[in-house]
Amino acid sequence: MSTTENSAPAKKPAESEAVREVTIANRQGIHARPAALLVKTASAYRSDITLEKEGQRVSAKSIMGVLTIEGYYGAKVRVAARGPDAEKAVAAVCELFERKFYED
Repeated sequence: MSTTENSAPAKKPAESEAVREVTIANRQGIHARPAALLVKTASAYRSDITLEKEGQRVSAKSIMGVLTIEGYYGAKVRVAARGPDAEKAVAAVCELFERKFYED
């Protein structure tokens, strides 16, 4: 007795990509407090989020990674995300840069 079932592969959640470039506008740049705020914000999203500056790419969910990009005042940073909530993730991270990490 065999049962014929349609065994179609399970659908993956839709993945999207988003990319924006921002400028570090707070005078102190990315030091410990802004880095922690970045990681906390990025970690709230399911998407993989990266920051890239001058060819160096790091995970926005890694405090050590964020601190190693040497984010000085005026530097350009590329924020990219890939995953189910990529657009929202990039918007939230970019808002931190635009609001100068609530420092100035």
